[in-house]
Amino acid sequence: MNKVLSKPNLAQIITAKSILDGEVIGYSRNGREIFGYHFGTGKVVVSLIAGCHADEPTGSMFLNHLTNYLGLLPKDHPLIELYQWYIVPFANPDGSHNNRNWYQDATQCYDFGLNLLGAVRELPGDDVEFGFQSDSVAALRPENEAIYKFWQQSNQKFSLHVSLHGMQVSYGPWFLIDKDFIHEVSDIIEYCQSDVNQLGYQMHDVDRKGEKGFFRFEPGFGSRPDSGAMRQYFLDRGDKEMASRFHASSMESIRSFNNSCLTLVTEMPLFIVPKTHSGLPWPDPTLTQWAEKMNQWKLDLSRDYKSTEQVTKEAHDQGLSAMPIEDQMDLQWSFIWSGLIHQLLHVDH
Repeated sequence: MNKVLSKPNLAQIITAKSILDGEVIGYSRNGREIFGYHFGTGKVVVSLIAGCHADEPTGSMFLNHLTNYLGLLPKDHPLIELYQWYIVPFANPDGSHNNRNWYQDATQCYDFGLNLLGAVRELPGDDVEFGFQSDSVAALRPENEAIYKFWQQSNQKFSLHVSLHGMQVSYGPWFLIDKDFIHEVSDIIEYCQSDVNQLGYQMHDVDRKGEKGFFRFEPGFGSRPDSGAMRQYFLDRGDKEMASRFHASSMESIRSFNNSCLTLVTEMPLFIVPKTHSGLPWPDPTLTQWAEKMNQWKLDLSRDYKSTEQVTKEAHDQGLSAMPIEDQMDLQWSFIWSGLIHQLLHVDH
């Protein structure tokens, strides 16, 4: 590796102002344009997508900034010479549009009450993340088809794919890695652990014991979800109809172009709650309590019993805090960067 590769900090990325237009790679169900971006000429081929889940806006914000930054780099920059980037910042533009009212004015943090009142999320069977093409099943939605064709027409053997996601409420950042790579990514784990500690966060450490494909292997690190495990979870409960709604995820689908592609999923919390129990029981009692509180607050908001300001204050008084948007983006970038370096070394050797 002859090029000196240094990590751009978040401030460099989010202040970049590019006038670059992406390629229209397709259209959403409601006719909105889906943009894809391609940068670079390197041998490490990277796919980044965000916004598959409509109520998780931070990843799309970050990738929008990243495309601006990459679009300004000269042709001899290491990030352009060593990598090829294929980026879809808004995989679900209809979902982004439907959620805009609660997050579009957020600058530092999201408002909890507004989020509860306005967040809209597609149900299984209409889920962009679990709607991708596989060998025997077609894409679920036009968004999935557009992204798959964007990958396919690149004629590339992808080395790294990262799907940026979020959690409404958790104990802190959570990092998910393809289970096939768990024993060879200690560098990624150490890098992200260090950045989480530097920012002063606790990890979201839960042990779902394989439920829906989630296995814990380090505090705050687990295996990414799997459509087969999702289907099996519902089949075991006699719900064949729900099981049938899960298509391949983006992580599974992109591996059809290269089975050794490293696939990662970032899970950044919009809001953080304090853990009130010890150990790793599942279902997690603290998260269950918060789910019950949130359902009641949603009901109160829908009936105009409480204002969003009241709900936000009550949640704050009970220990909930909003994770700053820039911190979410910073740790998403850390996970991506650790994957970039890991795969560059892997490909070089």
